Amino acid sequence: MRGWPRGLSSTALGFVVLAAAVGCTGGGAGGDADAAPGDGMSPKARTYLTSALDTMEKHSLVTKDVDWPKLRQDAFTEARKAQTPSETYRAIRQAVRDLNDRHSTFYDPEQADESLNAPAEDLILPEGRRLAGGIAHLTLPAEPSDRVAAPYVRSARATVAALDGQGVCGWIIDVRSNNGGDMWGPLAAVGSVLGDGTVGNAVYADGKKSPWTLTKGTPRQYLDTWGPAKPLTRPAPPVAVLTSRRTASAGEAVTIAFRGRPDTRTFGEATTGVPTANVSYEQSDGALVILTVARETDRTGRTYDGPIEADVEIPEARGYNEPLTEAAAWLRKQKACRSS
Repeated sequence: MRGWPRGLSSTALGFVVLAAAVGCTGGGAGGDADAAPGDGMSPKARTYLTSALDTMEKHSLVTKDVDWPKLRQDAFTEARKAQTPSETYRAIRQAVRDLNDRHSTFYDPEQADESLNAPAEDLILPEGRRLAGGIAHLTLPAEPSDRVAAPYVRSARATVAALDGQGVCGWIIDVRSNNGGDMWGPLAAVGSVLGDGTVGNAVYADGKKSPWTLTKGTPRQYLDTWGPAKPLTRPAPPVAVLTSRRTASAGEAVTIAFRGRPDTRTFGEATTGVPTANVSYEQSDGALVILTVARETDRTGRTYDGPIEADVEIPEARGYNEPLTEAAAWLRKQKACRSS
């Protein structure tokens, strides 16, 4: 697989391309062995729950660590009186929690519709400003879906170009408020700063890797959609990345993409701790089983599994501006800025 497919999100909250549900009718991984605990279920409810559980067992990153006979029995016991698919939702939610991967979730049809069709007018666009000493400060908020990524990317790239035109020598990339969504828009937004090449990987349970590759400042699979980013006047600048306890999922993926990059440091607090990739699997009624399918590694091959510690730990109790101040001070000491 050349790069993550479109929609392979680093979060359970953003839009993802919907994969087909397994669609089993009781003869999947659990099969008729699941019948006894849910004798009071209707055939339709049994089929629906079995399909959801089969999807989880087939695709979950942690499937080898799960006691599937017990999880299935618990789910069918919980849904033992279910007559409709909706009456199995509680059992499915509990089964997803029992995976214990910290990132998978379940959306009923209403929640799925709200997630997939978030209004574009609610999109918060990136913002940037020039600080003293020729330092650029770019804030990358969460971008919920690649359906609304185009204005996000355009706005960020225009801001980056404007700051570059002002002769900045170093960059602060602020993902403290990025709590998830789509990772590709933010990566495209800072592609010219981040630099081309493989900046990270998704690693699946079977060990296969899917690289995050930037070409002309754009994730390779989106190059035809968003086009190339304008190159910086001063390529390969020093970068400081700001993180917080709210930095999660897609925000953590952006953080990882900068890990191992030359002349780069992170400032602030450790991140939330869900640096994993999710895929949504659509069920027959439009509900989504959203599963963690891959871990994430940086360009050096380091795998992340939990909160990402900042290189320079600065507790938020010291004030919101403290990480920004320390990051700017560090950047001004770098060669690119000393010679400005």
